[in-house]
Amino acid sequence: MLATKASVVFGPVPSRRLGMSLGVNNIPLKHCTYSCVYCQLGRTKRPEIERRAFYGPDEVVDQVIRAVEEAGEKIDYITFVPDGEPTLDVNLGKMAEKIKEVVSVPVAVLTNGSLVYRDDVVSDLSVFDLVSFKIDAADVKTWRLVNRPHPGLKLGRILEAIKDFTATYSGTVITETMLVSGVNDSISKCRRVAEFLKELKIKKAYIAVPIRPPSEPWVKPPAEDRVLSCYSLMWEYLGESKVELMIGYEKSNFKLVGDPVKALLATTSVHPMRIDYAYKYLTEKGLDPDKVIPELVSSGEIAIVEYRGHRFIIRKFG
Repeated sequence: MLATKASVVFGPVPSRRLGMSLGVNNIPLKHCTYSCVYCQLGRTKRPEIERRAFYGPDEVVDQVIRAVEEAGEKIDYITFVPDGEPTLDVNLGKMAEKIKEVVSVPVAVLTNGSLVYRDDVVSDLSVFDLVSFKIDAADVKTWRLVNRPHPGLKLGRILEAIKDFTATYSGTVITETMLVSGVNDSISKCRRVAEFLKELKIKKAYIAVPIRPPSEPWVKPPAEDRVLSCYSLMWEYLGESKVELMIGYEKSNFKLVGDPVKALLATTSVHPMRIDYAYKYLTEKGLDPDKVIPELVSSGEIAIVEYRGHRFIIRKFG
């Protein structure tokens, strides 16, 4: 039995990765292949891997079309970002195809990639203009600790399938890695992920930390120096232009009106900044860095971290 016609479309909302995004929640709470320890929606009581229909595709598409017509601002992406794993929806590709037939807005999907070994999932994802894969670990032990997958899933099979998909997919691929303190934030574990990501054809790799209430109360974001170390390792493997941090709330990074301090905070939530560069920037803007930077540290807005002989400013999130 299909779910009733609920409000499955939300937004548009600002997204760090996708600009102004109209969200499509095509999976009801909480059907997923994983039960990630950091998930803001709580635990998945029974992880599942069998695809099925959740909503009638015509109803969802009608809502999307109406929302696009009624939106009072430019939409950069229509994004399938549900309360569970979007590829569990057997109608995923059909919905994307129908939307693209009538709406001239790119369509994206955020998936954990756990079912991409299936031919029908590959076919569905290939319809989208952008696919985002969540890759939190590249070794089995860590994957089981952080993502708590359905027992029928095999990490090696998933990673190989993601690599195969990116090799032939004609759209844009990005990835997201969520770092959890004491679980997957060590140099050795970050290196395993970086080594895998280097094999993929991707536009951008994002590093995130849990900044919203997680499903498990013990989950904490890593210390800023750990995040900086993983960030630096990633760009050594992928190139600095391909790595970004996502360690701030999206709303703080939109509609800045030239305020130098706000711009500095927005920048350091994406890329750590050497402190000498920050001094130069603030001085050029007519501000006293010896006053501004200590005030930002004392207020908890930024942290100063030493790495390889240099001091960096990074947006504080702990």
